Amino acid sequence: MNLGKIAFTTLGCKVNLYDTEAMIELFEKEGYELVDFEEYANVYVINTCTVTNLGDKKSRQMIRRAKTKNPEGIIVATGCYSQVAPEEVSKIEGINIVIGTKDRLEIVNTVKEYQKNNDSNKVLNTVSDIMKEREFEPLSISELKDRTRAYLKIQEGCNRFCTYCIIPFARGPIRSRKPEEVIEEVEKLAGNGFKEVVLTGIHILSYGMDLKTTNLTEIIKSVHKIDGIERIRFSSIEPLVVTDEFIEEVKKLPKICDHYHLSLQSGSNRTLERMKRQYTKEEYEIAINKLRKAFPNVAITTDIIVGFPGETEEDFIESYEFAKKIKISKIHAFPYSPKKGTKAALFENQLSNEIKSIRNKKMIELSNRLNIEFLESMVGKKLSVLFEREKEKGVYEGHTTNYINVIVESKENLINKILDVEIIKVLKEENTLGKIL
Repeated sequence: MNLGKIAFTTLGCKVNLYDTEAMIELFEKEGYELVDFEEYANVYVINTCTVTNLGDKKSRQMIRRAKTKNPEGIIVATGCYSQVAPEEVSKIEGINIVIGTKDRLEIVNTVKEYQKNNDSNKVLNTVSDIMKEREFEPLSISELKDRTRAYLKIQEGCNRFCTYCIIPFARGPIRSRKPEEVIEEVEKLAGNGFKEVVLTGIHILSYGMDLKTTNLTEIIKSVHKIDGIERIRFSSIEPLVVTDEFIEEVKKLPKICDHYHLSLQSGSNRTLERMKRQYTKEEYEIAINKLRKAFPNVAITTDIIVGFPGETEEDFIESYEFAKKIKISKIHAFPYSPKKGTKAALFENQLSNEIKSIRNKKMIELSNRLNIEFLESMVGKKLSVLFEREKEKGVYEGHTTNYINVIVESKENLINKILDVEIIKVLKEENTLGKIL
């Protein structure tokens, strides 16, 4: 039974993308037809982000855009912005239903009830206190369309409370998915032909801390045993986890990709301390050196915030020079954005947007140079590529284990095949040209 057309849009992180895929599956099982967000639909769902003020702004824009597509449509906002500012979201013109970062398993019933009552003038707000949550909400995905890489959410929430970050208030305390549920979903994904899985979460290093019977290393080992899965990635980790013991365990697991997103945030110890990060730049450098010694082709990417409150020009230069010295493969640089509800938003010496913009531009330029250097260091090497799509007729692209985008020509269909490729040269826009061996 067709209950109408539904459209989704997702802002923010890979965890949000996973949550969206899971919600899409819930609606399709009930008979809703999925359409593109720019098309006419009976229901529009905006999975919001609140990491930065820009995320809030984009979320509001998408809610308003949905209403222009169908003034009579039901507009649903869910996700992090809805969780931390439900009253604010409820006041956005056109909104009908506000759902936070829990109770999404009930989203279909919530929408159906709203459709049945047919009271579009009323805003339904179902957001509750996420800080009281102690159970992992079992959203799951049985199949993904038009993908070769599957994201699998294994963890929710964060207990760190870094001074700049709103996410603990948006996602609540740490909750881990039960190991048997993780394995069951990975087996389904492998059965559907996926060769690569990305284990993701809000603070993935916390996996298992609330279960007491497992940890991140153990769940990775379990996933590694599953036939059909040939590559395993995991989302951002922190430098203090990269111990000799961690390296030894990972080296035993050849399916783990040699690409690590190692969280930095700043290369200034003074700034790191004020951010309430739990490591120094020296400890970060030790972690990088361990990874590079163990995995010669390893790519190490990171996030760096510029313009944190009180960041002096000397602090910024220290951070910039540190990233340059340790040759990060790629930096996701972004200017500090004060978030209401975080400690850093109340700090003195908030910097001007002009200063933050200048520093961010410099950091992005450094990232571009370092990324090209890393790509050029791979020229002439034989690397394994999982091909993901046909870019144009006879031209396929995919990623190496260290997450280099490679383009090759082929008369054969290469999609979802893993082949050895020699990197020939670096192209524009951080791509490389390869030759199949």
